[in-house]
Amino acid sequence: MKTPRRFQRSQARNSGQPPGLDRPAADIIGMRLNKYIAHAGVASRRTAGDMVKAGKVKVNGEVLDNPAYQIREGDVVEYNGEVVAPSERFVYLLLNKPRNVITTTNDEHDRTTVMDLLDEPALKGMRLFPVGRLDRDTTGLLLITNDGDVTTRLTHPRFETAKIYEATLDKPFSTLDLAQLSAGFELDDGPFQADWARYARENDPLTVSLQIHSGRNRIVRRAFEHLGYTVEKLDRTYLAGLTKKALPRGFYRYLTDEEVRRLKYFK
Repeated sequence: MKTPRRFQRSQARNSGQPPGLDRPAADIIGMRLNKYIAHAGVASRRTAGDMVKAGKVKVNGEVLDNPAYQIREGDVVEYNGEVVAPSERFVYLLLNKPRNVITTTNDEHDRTTVMDLLDEPALKGMRLFPVGRLDRDTTGLLLITNDGDVTTRLTHPRFETAKIYEATLDKPFSTLDLAQLSAGFELDDGPFQADWARYARENDPLTVSLQIHSGRNRIVRRAFEHLGYTVEKLDRTYLAGLTKKALPRGFYRYLTDEEVRRLKYFK
């Protein structure tokens, strides 16, 4: 049996209650079924739609496979035999993920997950989920929330969410290959092109910073591998306007109200 790694909350956490939104009944009536499930914290809106189409959701005891179904007064929605309902409060946590932690809500091999790092009893009963993924060896910024709309805005390709990574490589990175990252090239699953790429520090050709909008699996590691390098360390330092300022590795904090507004309406 593992002992969960627990971390003290960051002192950057806001004072008072975390930002949240009340959910009056009038906001729920007429809501699309996939959005309802997403706001219940079960999954992102996109994934919730797939779950509905796959027949995994019941409304009033009957399987309903139409994500566009509009919720009516008195409807009872079930997923996996459990009644679900939109949260009364949205929660937004920014975690500086350490290495050897899995980006998932649970792990069948009993490895430490990002959810194990949330050390407040009040959070344990909430249907929170990580937005996007960082692989086990990648560190840095990860948003955890129960807001399906924000999840969609950060993960859907059409919103082109900006992310900055710092990669430490197995050998000096050439200036020619630095230009290649910005010029772009083809990978097995499609094109890759960084918005920009540069050495992270002066006189350090082993460490490269780059900004991308793609969210494809292991895209940064695969881009460097394509150019003949192995990424020894990878850290996400920026996510949709959020930075690691005053947030040590393994710590998390609540977003401020202003940060939440920017996430909801960023371009």
